[in-house]
Amino acid sequence: MNPMGKYAPIADIPLQNRKWPSQKITKAPVWCSVDLRDGNQALVNPMGIETKLAFFDLLVKLGFKEIEVGFPAASDTEYEFIRRLIDENRIPEDVTIQVLCQAREKLVKKTIECLKGAPRAIFHIYNSTSPAQRKYTFGKSKEEIKQIAIDGVKCIKSCISEEDRKRIRLEYSPESFSMTEIDYAVEICEAVKAEWGCSASEKIIFNLPTTVECSTPNVYADQIEYFCTHISDRDSVIVSTHCHNDRGTGVASCELGLLAGADRVEGCLFGNGERTGNLDIVNVALNMFSQGVDPKLDFHEIEKVAELYTEYTGMNVNPRTPYAGELVFTAFSGSHQDAIRKGMAARAKMDRNALWDVPYLLIDPHDIGRQYEGIIRINSQSGKGGAAYILEQDYGLTLPKAMHPALGDVIKHAADKAQRELKPAEIYDLFVKQWLEAKGNLEIMDLAETHLDAKQNSQSEATTLCRAVVGWKGKQFAIGEKGNGPLDAFASALSKTPAPKFSITAFHEHSIGTGNDTSAVAYVQITCEKGSQYWGAGKSTSVGRAGIDAVVSAINQIS
Repeated sequence: MNPMGKYAPIADIPLQNRKWPSQKITKAPVWCSVDLRDGNQALVNPMGIETKLAFFDLLVKLGFKEIEVGFPAASDTEYEFIRRLIDENRIPEDVTIQVLCQAREKLVKKTIECLKGAPRAIFHIYNSTSPAQRKYTFGKSKEEIKQIAIDGVKCIKSCISEEDRKRIRLEYSPESFSMTEIDYAVEICEAVKAEWGCSASEKIIFNLPTTVECSTPNVYADQIEYFCTHISDRDSVIVSTHCHNDRGTGVASCELGLLAGADRVEGCLFGNGERTGNLDIVNVALNMFSQGVDPKLDFHEIEKVAELYTEYTGMNVNPRTPYAGELVFTAFSGSHQDAIRKGMAARAKMDRNALWDVPYLLIDPHDIGRQYEGIIRINSQSGKGGAAYILEQDYGLTLPKAMHPALGDVIKHAADKAQRELKPAEIYDLFVKQWLEAKGNLEIMDLAETHLDAKQNSQSEATTLCRAVVGWKGKQFAIGEKGNGPLDAFASALSKTPAPKFSITAFHEHSIGTGNDTSAVAYVQITCEKGSQYWGAGKSTSVGRAGIDAVVSAINQIS
C-alpha cells in the first residue's frame, strides 16, 4: 500500500504581486513570550509557582515587554501565580501580562477577577477555524464557528467595565489559521473586530498561528501578506505570528511572516512547546542580531539563560541548537579549524568593532558570552591547525607552522586510539610527552657553558664553549666544542659522537610566562644526512639551554 495518496498539499493562496520576497527585516517585532503558558503546558512536569516567578523575572530581564503568564480560569496554580505577580508588584511598568481564556462567561469572569489590580493586560481568546476542526471537533458550519467567536467577544465585553476596557486589550486567535481557508480567516477576524471595536490608539491583536505547520514557509508568508492586505483598518490591527515547528521550519515561517507584514511574534525560549515545539525566539532574535538588527532582547549571557531554562523546565538545550548549543561554536574538521584559526588571528589585529567575517562563525561568540576556547575541539577528524591553536590559546605555546603536521600526526593517532574527543589538557600532555620530555637514545648527563670574549678566544669574535657528558644508547661520551652560541657549540660537539649527523634547518623561540616564572621555549628542526627531517622542542629558563634541549628532543624522534 502506498500511503502517499493520504496527503494533499495546502491550497494555493490567491495572492497577486506578492511583496514579501523583496522585503528585509530591519527592526525587531513586538516579542511575546509564551513560555509560562504554551511552553509550560508541554512539560512532563509543569512548573510550580516559585519556579514560574523566577522564570518570569528572567523573561523581564531578557527584555520581553509582553508575557503570556497563564490560563487562570483553568488552573488554581496559574491563578495564584498571576495574583502573586500583581499583589507583589512584580510586573514592571513597561511590561504587559497576557492571559489565555476560552470565551465562556464563568471562565471570563474568573479571569477578569484574577486580573484585578493589573495595570495592563492582554485578554487572549481563541477558537479553532479549520475545516477539520469544524467537521470533527465541533460539527459546525462556518457561520456557526464565526458566531462562537463573536459570542466570545460579547461575553468578554459583558464581563468588563469601561475602566477595565482602558487597561485590557483583546487578542484573538483563529486557531489552526495555517489550515483555514484564507478568506474565511479574514472574514471571522473582521467579525471579531467589528464586535470589539478598535482604533489606531487602541489596537486589536490578531494572532495567526501555524498551530500545525503544514506547508512550506513561503505559503505561510502568502497567508500573512494576504491577511495584512485584506483586513480592514490595518493601522488598528496588530498582526501576530505564532509558529510551531512540525516541519522543522518554524523559524523560517516566522521570518517570512515578518517580511510579509507581521508586527508581533509569539514563541518560547529554545523552542519549547507541544510536539516539535513553538518557535524558538532566541534563534530568530539572534538571526536578526547577525544581520546588524537590534533584536531588543538581551542574550549576551546565552549560556546562563540556557542553564536557567534547563533548571526551570527540566528540558535540555540540544548541543546543535543555534547559538546556544554546546557545539555550535565548535569545529572538529581540520579545514574548518584552520580557517577559524587564521580568521581569529586576523581579528586580533583589528578594531573590536570591525565587521565580523571569521569563516564558519556567523557571529562573534564573545557577543553572547561564549568563549573562544570552545571553538576548536579535537577528535580523529581534526587537522593539524586545531591542536596548535589550542596549545597557543590555552598554554601559550606558539609552534612554528612547519611543525604543525608533526603535531597533527601525534594528536590524530591518539584520538583514533581513544575513539573520542581529546580535551585540551590531554593535547598538552601529549605535546609534553612527545617533545618536551622526549625519551630516546640521547640524553644529557652533564652540561656546562662558558662564554669566551675576544681576549679569551683565538677568534676575533666572542664564542661559547660547551662541555657535556651525553649518553648515546647507554654509552657515555664526554664532548666539548666552541660555537657562536650554546646551540651551535653543542651541535658541533655532538658530531663527535655516534649520534646521527644532522644540520639545524629551522629554529624558533619565544618566551612563556611572566615575571619570575618566565621561560624560553625553543623549537628546532634538524635535517639528517639522508634528508629526513625531525622537530624537537625544549623549555628552560635559559634560551641557550632550551635550544639544546630541543635538539635532543628532535634526535629522540628518530626511531
